[in-house]
Amino acid sequence: MLSYRHAFHAGNHADVLKHFVTIQLLKYLGQKDAPYMYIDTHAGAGMYALDSGEATKNAEFDTGITRLWGRKDLPAPLAEYVDLIRAMNPSGKLRFYPGSPYCAEKVMREQDRLRLFELHPRDVKMLAENFRKLEAHEAAQGRPAAARGKRVMISHADGFAGLKSLLPPPSRRGLVLIDPPYEVKDDYRRVKQTLEDALGRFATGIYAVWYPALQRMESRQMPEKLKRIPANGWLNVTLSISAPVPDGFGLASSGMFILNPPWTLEPMLREVMPWLVKALGSDAGASFVLESGQTLPVNTGTRRTG
Repeated sequence: MLSYRHAFHAGNHADVLKHFVTIQLLKYLGQKDAPYMYIDTHAGAGMYALDSGEATKNAEFDTGITRLWGRKDLPAPLAEYVDLIRAMNPSGKLRFYPGSPYCAEKVMREQDRLRLFELHPRDVKMLAENFRKLEAHEAAQGRPAAARGKRVMISHADGFAGLKSLLPPPSRRGLVLIDPPYEVKDDYRRVKQTLEDALGRFATGIYAVWYPALQRMESRQMPEKLKRIPANGWLNVTLSISAPVPDGFGLASSGMFILNPPWTLEPMLREVMPWLVKALGSDAGASFVLESGQTLPVNTGTRRTG
C-alpha cells in the first residue's frame, strides 16, 4: 500500500518529537571529526508547504510546530530545532516545514553522507526536486552545493530492504532512522526484523525508530519487543499531547525508540520533555514516558520516569 502521504501530517507533535531527537543524535555524532552516514529508510518528500491543501486539510501543524514558533523560552535542544525551521522561513512566517532528510542535511557536515530511501513514486520525485532546489540555493549563496557528488544519494526503493546494502558504512559510524507509515500491520514486524539484521551487520550504529503509540495491539507490543533486541542499551521516549481519543481515531501519542543511544540523550530528554508536555499538551492527559535499559548483558534493570 502506498496511500500514506506525510504532507497531511507535517509539523505535528509527532514530527516535533522525531525531528528534535534526530537532530540531537546527529549533533552527537558530529562531535568527532570522523565522518558518519545518516540513513533514512522512509524519507518522504523532504520538505512540506504548510499552506498546501494536504497540510491545511487537518492543520496538524497546529498541534506541534505552531505552538513553538513564537516562544522565546525554548530549551536549547528545542531552540536548535526551531532555529533550523526559522532559517527556511526567512520572512518570519511559518510556511515551510522540513522532513527528516532536510533536518539532517542542515546539521551534517561536508564529510558526512546522506542515504535516503523513498518508495512512494510522487514523494521520491519531490524529494529529488527539493534537494535540487537546495543545491541551487546553496550555489547562489556561494556555498558548496549540498546535493553535489556522492554526499546525498536518493533511491526509489524499499528502505527496509535497501538498508542491508549500506551496512556497515565505510566510516563505521552512523545513524539509521526508521519511520514507516505503519499503514499495514506488517510494518511493525519488518521494523523488528530490519533492526535485528542491521545490528548483525553494524552492531555499533545508532538506530532510531519512530512509532505511533496507538491502542492497536501491534503498536502497544512493539516497544517491548524492541527492548529484547541485543544491543548496547536502549531508550524509549513517548509524548502524549492529550488523553486517548475514545473512538480510537487520531494520533495523540507517539514515541522514539533508540538502540545504542548516546549517553547524553537521556539526561537531555529528562530536562526537555516536561517543558514540551506543557507547551504542546491540550488537556490533563498530556504526559511523557522516558525509560531506558540494557539488553547486553540481559536483565540489568530498567529506569523509568515521566
